[in-house]
Amino acid sequence: MNPSRTSCDRLPTNAIQLDSRSRALRRAIVRVVEASRRGHIGSAFSLVEILRVLYDDVLRYDALQPRWPDRDRCIFSKGHGCLALYVILAEKGFFPAYELTRFCQDEGILGGHPEYGKIPGVEASTGSLGHGLSLAVGMALGARQAKASHRVFAVISDGECNEGSTWEAALCASKHRLANLTAVLDYNQQQSYATTHEVLELEPLAAKWSAFGWEVREVDGHDVEQLKRALGQVPFHPDKPSLLICHTIKGKGVGFVENNLQWHHKSKISDAEVGALLAELGG
Repeated sequence: MNPSRTSCDRLPTNAIQLDSRSRALRRAIVRVVEASRRGHIGSAFSLVEILRVLYDDVLRYDALQPRWPDRDRCIFSKGHGCLALYVILAEKGFFPAYELTRFCQDEGILGGHPEYGKIPGVEASTGSLGHGLSLAVGMALGARQAKASHRVFAVISDGECNEGSTWEAALCASKHRLANLTAVLDYNQQQSYATTHEVLELEPLAAKWSAFGWEVREVDGHDVEQLKRALGQVPFHPDKPSLLICHTIKGKGVGFVENNLQWHHKSKISDAEVGALLAELGG
């Protein structure tokens, strides 16, 4: 990748054709929504490849022992994108797949945001945006003080880069030279019901994180091979925390959902909408 590229030069996510696994994971998300009739579909779709690569190829974990001391910690700060996380965790065996059919129901364990202590594989209760990176910094500091070998990853959103707490955590990570910490930023350039440019301009995003002392890389967040190569190289610097900016499309995989602010969150999703989603995903 051209190191002179800035994050405002959007990487060619539209050129990425989803493979069968990525389509299957999105269909599974739709099935969760079909049971509950609600959810952050656009936010979940932009995350699929990021989480797929983390849990397929990068993180050390044991689904049968979710509290295994030597596991890598993954803080899912973008809590409202939890549909993608739940599908991956169920696939990996952290909890029975039938729990997906009880999303946002009283008898189920899966809420609209991930809850620590209730859902195996979830390291922190998140969704109050801006807190996840601070939690990850504390865990990375604790790991270093304990001379532990596990790493800490934080999956964060572009919208929470509006939060002052995110930048305080970034400064703290840099000060303490937390090379065992990697932040993965889902940069779909939309938040809630407006673009990030309209709400609060983030650019030059990569330069800002670099100025805060992080080693920064950028990839197409829907390109599985790019994600594997980049995340396989962390830490990017032996004396700095790492940031991977993933350029994504909100709603990736379904044309009428992509970059459509009305699909940030949907409630009372109809049978016709479920059918249209599945038709575009080939199922």
